[in-house]
Amino acid sequence: MAAYCRVSTDQLEQLSSYEAQVNYYTNYINNSSEYEMVKVYADEGISGTNTKKREQFNKMIEDCKAGKIDLIITKSISRFARNTLDCLNYVRMLKDLRIGVIFEKENINTLDSKGEVLLSILSSLAQDESRSISENSTWGIRRRFEQGKVTVNHTRFMGYDKDEEGNLVINEKQAKIVRRIYTNYLNGKGPNRIARELEDEGIPNWNGKAKWYESSIRKMLSNEKYKGDALLEKTYTVDFLSKKRAVNKGEIPSYYVEESHPAIIDKDTWEAVQLEVERRKAFAKKYGIVKLDYATVDNPFAGRVICGRCGSVFGRKVWNSTDERLRRVIWRCNGKYKVKGKKGCESKHIDDRVLYRAFVEAFNAMVQDKDYFMEKWKEGLQSENVLKKYKANQFIKILEKAELIEEFDMDSFFRIVEKMTVFNGKKIIVTLLDGTEIGVVVE
Repeated sequence: MAAYCRVSTDQLEQLSSYEAQVNYYTNYINNSSEYEMVKVYADEGISGTNTKKREQFNKMIEDCKAGKIDLIITKSISRFARNTLDCLNYVRMLKDLRIGVIFEKENINTLDSKGEVLLSILSSLAQDESRSISENSTWGIRRRFEQGKVTVNHTRFMGYDKDEEGNLVINEKQAKIVRRIYTNYLNGKGPNRIARELEDEGIPNWNGKAKWYESSIRKMLSNEKYKGDALLEKTYTVDFLSKKRAVNKGEIPSYYVEESHPAIIDKDTWEAVQLEVERRKAFAKKYGIVKLDYATVDNPFAGRVICGRCGSVFGRKVWNSTDERLRRVIWRCNGKYKVKGKKGCESKHIDDRVLYRAFVEAFNAMVQDKDYFMEKWKEGLQSENVLKKYKANQFIKILEKAELIEEFDMDSFFRIVEKMTVFNGKKIIVTLLDGTEIGVVVE
């Protein structure tokens, strides 16, 4: 004989019940002359609405299939399973193996002739009880949300811990990383590059591992909790049995709580990031760019070189040669070759080195005409648009310290340049992120 025990939470009183069940069945089986003890299988703090995550339950079923168990004893149907379908399927499967289940509370032995009929009725009641508990729990949570009481799972929430009273408090070590991510994004870096740099530097994520994902960075950049607010009920439980959740698109009420906890990112910076996200989306849509944020150290112009003739984006091509000296990297309009006999764009390709030089000349033009650009950007400081204000302040700081350069500066390029429009390989318009255009003639 084997016994199965389970409690549904990890609260202290439930743990006491859990230990009592284990001790009870251990003594019960060992002190019986009719049964030989196999094992007490016990799951701690696991919901009974399905059996997918109940490791000990699943191990017990495996041992039954292996012929190690003849009879199982458990406290009640609700401890065994609250899902009627799961309960009946397992009972029938065990019955086919000639293994019975004794439910003490209901006084049922599934090997009895009346066992399955009664079990079906009682299992349905248990499932209904689970639905009622779930609905009551959800009702309580939503009432707290209506009152502005915020509950946040901080274990996977980078930048925060909880104090003894359950309030969110800033984890300053992690908060520095969050601030860096927001700053890097406003400095022109994409989520993919930010993730790679964090990994390369061995900087740990919330779980202590130096593993970062582009999708995680994007979620962090859009999370309102970093500015101290909380949008509640972003997702909701679709089915209390499967625990399946879905994005809330208006199916249930959502609640927005302002200043619910300490902020890591100030509101203006957070809003500037949201506007920058939208700006990049609009830019990518306008020029049909699939991966705008995938520019790297080796390929800084990805998604930023535009054809002045047809408006298509330029693509990077490598002309290889057995002679390394003849190897060239060029940029060519993606609309040059059209399918189905249609004539393509007649713009000429441009050498990679020319693009590097064009930025150097555009940057030096700003330095040489510093007073004009300073005055222009100081006006931008008065803008009501927080992104324009942020970029104007950023440009001013760059120009205050700027001197003439001879080589391409990647960080400055990402901070200030939106695009480079090429006109027949002879002229390039460098457009800054504030809309300023600087013309460069190339040979």
